[in-house]
Amino acid sequence: MKIWTDKKYPIILSCASCLVPWVKDEVREMGYRVIDYSDSVVVVEGGLRDVFRLNLQLRTAHRVLVPLLRTTCRHVRELYDHVTTIDWENLLDPDGYFSVASVVHNDTVRDTRLPSLITKDAIADRMRAKCGRRPDSGSDYDAGAAVFVHWEDQRAIIYLDTSGSPLSKRGYRKIPGSAPMQETLAAACIDAMKWNRKTPFISPMCGSGTPAIEAALAAIGRAPGSLRSHFAFMSLKGYKQIIPNEKAPRVAPRHRFGVSPEQIWKDMLLESAEKEKKNIPPIIATDISPEAVENAQINAHAAGVHNLIQFKACDFADTPIPDHFVPDLTPEEEKKYPYKGCVFFNPEYGIRLGNPVELASVYERIGNFMSEKCKGYVGGLITGSPELSKMVNLYYITRIPFYNGPIDCRLFIFPNCEIKGAK
Repeated sequence: MKIWTDKKYPIILSCASCLVPWVKDEVREMGYRVIDYSDSVVVVEGGLRDVFRLNLQLRTAHRVLVPLLRTTCRHVRELYDHVTTIDWENLLDPDGYFSVASVVHNDTVRDTRLPSLITKDAIADRMRAKCGRRPDSGSDYDAGAAVFVHWEDQRAIIYLDTSGSPLSKRGYRKIPGSAPMQETLAAACIDAMKWNRKTPFISPMCGSGTPAIEAALAAIGRAPGSLRSHFAFMSLKGYKQIIPNEKAPRVAPRHRFGVSPEQIWKDMLLESAEKEKKNIPPIIATDISPEAVENAQINAHAAGVHNLIQFKACDFADTPIPDHFVPDLTPEEEKKYPYKGCVFFNPEYGIRLGNPVELASVYERIGNFMSEKCKGYVGGLITGSPELSKMVNLYYITRIPFYNGPIDCRLFIFPNCEIKGAK
């Protein structure tokens, strides 16, 4: 397969369970048509520049995959045979490095690590036969090229993983803290609350700072992929190679041969940086733990947004709420988002952290804080405890299912932070 082309081919965007609606919204806003989707996958079409753009811009997806082979596969011996039919010599550098990951649900496979090992062997044998040598391989997804195998029953798909490490790993979370929220989940929660990125965003109980940092990145318009130094596509064969351009003028050699994929990526980074906004609304992050606030500041500094977030070590009830900030909104924008801003809570659930009995009073105080100090704001609270959520006692318009790691959670959205039954 020729990966370095603008001719369109299917691009598979994998994501965490329950994030598909937000990935679909993202790609549609980027101008793509969703041609298919499932429980954890969104499919669009595109070429070289689209693979780059999706890796650079997506906030809620985990991987950008290009399918190389779809086949029927009954056992690992057939997997080996199928993998060797792919022209890996045109995709991988024989002196480079690659890794293989897999998700397998097949009754003949007892050790789920085996398909990855078989795939590595098949790639290595094909490369050795075609090139006289083979690339090194291992499990380091932060370096080299990447291959992904999805094998369900007798259906197997071999993908070129252009991301490598999941896109959720932006690269800024230097100190994760205890039970941190994944970046893609934080981005999806912000999108679910329909924050307009022009009004204040408040993150009490900020922990390692992920929601506030994701809000700052969204408000400034900074591409989350711009924070990473490596994507797996950078290690594919031909990344630094010049792409012939037959339509270009033949006067100057520089134009005659076009540009390399590497230069296209660098130009895309520059163009994205030039579009970043200079002024954004107040973003405030607080936590009762001074250590957590310090860690959040370190993470924000790594993301390049430390000067855009106001940090404070205090009880959440003492979080400052901007009440006189006047956003620059058009009448249409004001009608679409009639709130003063957004306040988002990710408290302990009493599962990994916290005592459920003690947390009951905390949730009650959260409800009191929002109803008393955040009137006119849209409130959001994500929790894995249905019982504790009742203690907030605020009117909510929806409960959106999300998974925070393995924990089945709900994001409650409270318009105007009003007490239940209030008129």
